[in-house]
Amino acid sequence: MWQTERHADGPRLSGQKEMAGVMEQYTIGLDYGTLSARAALVDTATGREVASAVFPYPHAVIRGVLPASGQALPADFALQDPQDYEDALTALLSAVWRKAGVRPEQIAGIGVDFTTCTVLALDDALRPMCRRKAYRAEPHSYAKLWNHHGAAPEAERLDEVAAARGETFLARYGGKSSCEWLFPKLFETMDRAPELWRDAFCFLEAGDWIVYLLTGTVRMSAVLAGYKAYWDPEEGYPSDSFFRAAAPGLERVVSDKLPFSSTISLPGTPAGGLSAAMAQATGLCAGTCVSVATGDAHAGVPASGVRKSGDMLLVAGTSLCQMLVSSRKHAVSGICGRVRDGLLPGFYGYEAGQPAAGDMLDWFISGLGSARGEQKAARFADMNEKAAALRPGQSGLLALDWWNGNRSVLNNAALSGMIVGLTLTTRPEEIYRALLEAAAFGTRRICEQLTGSGLTIGDVYACGGLSRKNPALMQVFSDVLQRPIRVSANEQAACAGAAIFAAAAAGVYADVQDASARMAGGILRVYTPRTEHRAVYDALYADYCALYDGFGTSELMARLRAWRDPAAENE
Repeated sequence: MWQTERHADGPRLSGQKEMAGVMEQYTIGLDYGTLSARAALVDTATGREVASAVFPYPHAVIRGVLPASGQALPADFALQDPQDYEDALTALLSAVWRKAGVRPEQIAGIGVDFTTCTVLALDDALRPMCRRKAYRAEPHSYAKLWNHHGAAPEAERLDEVAAARGETFLARYGGKSSCEWLFPKLFETMDRAPELWRDAFCFLEAGDWIVYLLTGTVRMSAVLAGYKAYWDPEEGYPSDSFFRAAAPGLERVVSDKLPFSSTISLPGTPAGGLSAAMAQATGLCAGTCVSVATGDAHAGVPASGVRKSGDMLLVAGTSLCQMLVSSRKHAVSGICGRVRDGLLPGFYGYEAGQPAAGDMLDWFISGLGSARGEQKAARFADMNEKAAALRPGQSGLLALDWWNGNRSVLNNAALSGMIVGLTLTTRPEEIYRALLEAAAFGTRRICEQLTGSGLTIGDVYACGGLSRKNPALMQVFSDVLQRPIRVSANEQAACAGAAIFAAAAAGVYADVQDASARMAGGILRVYTPRTEHRAVYDALYADYCALYDGFGTSELMARLRAWRDPAAENE
């Protein structure tokens, strides 16, 4: 299933002076996304991507129906088959270095990033529970993908108890946790699949499991645990008494179901060496250094030029993530998390996000008629051109970007998208323009939440597919935020970031900052704000905020959602 990609200049190795006895070195970045996994071979001297390979997941995202049994799944379920992850691992690692024509001993290290929070239930041999015959028809035995929203009631219960008890950890997450995170998903499994809960030996983030497959050793990521599992380097996990108050049977969840929590380490530190079995399967050298895993959006930070306090990265892809590094420690209401050393060592890393961006635009383009491949790309290009020709406000439309709920600032997965101002003369490009603006308005709301809490935003960077493929969106972002947007030259920033972490872990560079300074790919393009649009966008943004506040506190969208999926109302 893997597809290889190669740069036009072939496998020529550049960037280092040829010196007698000095071997050029490379690292491999493995990026596990929502629909596919990718590997990139990166020159550690320059950060240049020498070759890459892609593996589309055969099972993609499991929604609607569980293939193993044909049973219907609730509308808010998003599952995956972890066999796809394992097949991708060996296929990609076997392919990427061979396509570049380098030798295995030139590979200094391997880095891994993964969507978060994607959770696996594992048996005592650390194999996914869905491989057991008894659980093939059990939905909760499969990987719960990051955008699995089935645990919303459990997240609400955890928040209720934390607020009532005055738990300090909740402040690190903006005062509210997400149904996408680890403990709500574990709570959901205990609630709805008690036999699986009893039989599962442990649960791991998928990124940590990939590192285990590579090394034979479990080493949990401080990034994954910090942003998605209430963990803090000083406070650890919440207490057993908190979990006991939330639900009987949950009180020993950390010791019983997270038995490797004592291994938590930062990305950029070694998790172990490549195992003999994995070396034989891929052709790489046993003992090759493997870095502790990180999140996919988080990996883009060191690859995109972010280096100083106040720098922000917009990760623009299927969803939108806002990543801010700061020397300041603040409590910010409504964000996804604040983790010390979570984005770059030496800084507090603040994460916020919008769970629909590229997929919201794809929904609209797909609604214009069936199209795939080049035809769909042409349709996007046409719509971007027409939308870019419109003046701000010319569409007469205003949209809320909640096609997949709201992650920040409201943190409510039951919210849904809307468009105001439609008439019989509304054209498709006007709707598309309104969606572009809604994404930018949502980011502006998040930025104001951060700065209103005492933080400073300086230079703004962008990476991800939308930052390179959708210039109309990037210009709207610059105009709405009234800030320059610096687009990373790294086409695959997550892969590049994973490779940077690998270089630090392998000792090629002293630390992550040093590796980033040498291997980050520079800036591809800078979008500058058009000041003549500022007044219109300020006025439209004020109206966006009125819609945001009004519908964000209303129960209307949740009631509509219940009509669509009656089972959700009864759970």
